[in-house]
Amino acid sequence: MGYLDNSSVIVDAILTKKGRELLSRQDGSFNITQFALADDEIDYTLYNENHPNGSAYYGEAIEALPLIEAIPNENNTMVSKLVTLPRGTTKIPVLSLQSTSINVGRSANFTITPTTLNFDTTTESGYSFTIADRRLIQQGSSTGGTGTGTTSNIPFTGTALSQTFIGTSFTGTSLAGTTLFGSNAALATSSIVVGLDTSARATVTLTVRKNSSAGTTSAAQARSSF
Repeated sequence: MGYLDNSSVIVDAILTKKGRELLSRQDGSFNITQFALADDEIDYTLYNENHPNGSAYYGEAIEALPLIEAIPNENNTMVSKLVTLPRGTTKIPVLSLQSTSINVGRSANFTITPTTLNFDTTTESGYSFTIADRRLIQQGSSTGGTGTGTTSNIPFTGTALSQTFIGTSFTGTSLAGTTLFGSNAALATSSIVVGLDTSARATVTLTVRKNSSAGTTSAAQARSSF
């Protein structure tokens, strides 16, 4: 969803397949209860306190920036979400992982268990784990937090679709077959981890090797990128 015109409140909203399904029922099922704001398209370095026309024009370049077209893919939009933190916060929370890269063979288990640093008032209630290309896993499960311990067996499709799990830890099993690899020795996708309370974000790269199988690896509890 995006504002089309910053001089008035005109909003362009693109519904997901599920949203269109609910809207088509015309029975009140389509009911927006939550929304998020982001500033992906804003370049704050353009704020110019030396503008010759005075303070009213400091943000002129920022206000003239083009707005990103609304797209329903969570991997490519709203990367920089706005978040409300407790009063008195002096440090931006960041996610901590042992590694930002997981390299496994086929039918191998891997676990991602993040922690949040610089979040002094409480612990993170959970994380979202979004696998950008779910074809690379045959099963995924989340445990802890606000998640209900869900386990999903991933059906194989020819289309690269994402899938999100909610919890404090995520465990996946890489794909078993070799069809998807073709002539490639390995395939890679990303797992985007986001704190539910802080919106702190980290990306773990998952690489699956074609000519090896089994094994276990993890990404847990140590400094990572933000």
